[in-house]
Amino acid sequence: MNESGQAVAPLMRRYEVEPGELVVIHDELDFDLAKVKLKVGGGLAGNNGLRSIKAHCKTDAFLRVRIGIGKPPSKEQGSNHVLNPFSKSDRPIVDSAIETAADAVEAILVDGIDAAMLRFHSV
Repeated sequence: MNESGQAVAPLMRRYEVEPGELVVIHDELDFDLAKVKLKVGGGLAGNNGLRSIKAHCKTDAFLRVRIGIGKPPSKEQGSNHVLNPFSKSDRPIVDSAIETAADAVEAILVDGIDAAMLRFHSV
């Protein structure tokens, strides 16, 4: 995941995908568990996968579907928090968020990012 840009950039070139057509789904430490939000471009919030995509694609103007995973107790526990599996009790909540994220991607493709943001941010 940390080197996603190595695969994303050549695929974008091959299929002539513009940055505004690329949808990246990723975890978001700054959101409560299972919160789903959409975004166009912006900062990387320490996400190495996003950093790689930005570096290889030479832009951050891609679309994002962010799924909250909550903050770890301390910054030092960040990588463990991101890499460890979800607890058994959190799994149903996360599964529901993944379904919501998939619906958000479909809405982006059908209705565009602005309409999708309006729909999913008002929930």
